[in-house]
Amino acid sequence: MIQHVYEQTLRVHSLDMVMVATDDKRIAQTVSGFGGNVVMTRSDHPTGTDRLAEVAQGLEAEIIVNVQGDLPFFPPTMVEDAVAALTRSPTAVMSTVKTPIHELAEWHNPHVVKVVTGRDGFALYFSRSPIPFYRDQGSEVGGQDGVLGYRHIGLYVYRTDFLLTFTRLPSTPLEIAEKLEQLRALEWGYKITVSETDRPTVEVDTPEDLRRAEETMP
Repeated sequence: MIQHVYEQTLRVHSLDMVMVATDDKRIAQTVSGFGGNVVMTRSDHPTGTDRLAEVAQGLEAEIIVNVQGDLPFFPPTMVEDAVAALTRSPTAVMSTVKTPIHELAEWHNPHVVKVVTGRDGFALYFSRSPIPFYRDQGSEVGGQDGVLGYRHIGLYVYRTDFLLTFTRLPSTPLEIAEKLEQLRALEWGYKITVSETDRPTVEVDTPEDLRRAEETMP
């Protein structure tokens, strides 16, 4: 799966360099084995974002893209759109991606993170709960054009200076409650711009997701 993610990332036109950051020698050996670029980091990082920040400190780059290893089949244009969204928004410090939710099971699944955005495309909130709540529709939930809401895809684009600041910010109550790091940025008053894709991608967060990914792999 790591090789699939790496090779997909190489297809993104707007990136100058692709590397895997890890503290696991087995992962490093796997990446080196297929000819990938890998860097070893400290093993005491509490999150992947902290690991990313360690690597970012040694790079001369204005923008850092975090393509997580649980996205084996993302379309390269999804990353390109997220990078473009950040570069054209002077007030945003990071960007991410959303895709429509049409199925009730996905809508109510706490492993599926949802996001709501304002008219300006900035994130208002991320949650494991279904948001928004359709108060007047009872059990007959339904949004416009069959869209219940939006799934957040765990792809992040950071301005490098903010990434280094972000990892020094204390955790926040909503972040702790939902176990979602991006809420820390919102609670501290930073703006996250969200681009939309209508091509949902498999995120491997559970054993069921892994089975779906294995069935999709050629």
